[in-house]
Amino acid sequence: MSHIEKTIAAIRDRYVGAVEDVVEFRGETTVVLAADALLSVCQLLRYDAALDYKFLADLGAVDYYPHEPRFAVAYIPYSMQHNTRFRIKVFVPSGVPELPTMTGVWPSADWPEREAWDLMGIKFAGHPDLRRILMPAEWE
Repeated sequence: MSHIEKTIAAIRDRYVGAVEDVVEFRGETTVVLAADALLSVCQLLRYDAALDYKFLADLGAVDYYPHEPRFAVAYIPYSMQHNTRFRIKVFVPSGVPELPTMTGVWPSADWPEREAWDLMGIKFAGHPDLRRILMPAEWE
């Protein structure tokens, strides 16, 4: 069993119903999570010694307008010990595009979350410094 398979099994065991889908495409694994489970799952990935995803390699947002839920936020945690990475995807509705910040789990989420907020309007609740970095301050 690969480390990614062990990771997905651990998420499913610990957070029943959190995994909405698992997609394999071109050798990459994407785990689609329920938005309300995101913080708990990321904490499990980061702090469980057997999983050991201590680094957030990337975070990005996608706008699927005119579909609902409109936005998706993708996280790529990386385990250096196991040389393993995969994608976590969470869908966010356009009415209240908000997710909890991951800066307390992975400090490297700071600037990518600010960028997603600045360009897509997705708020990251609890972010320590959520302000614009690319667009003018008055931009809507």
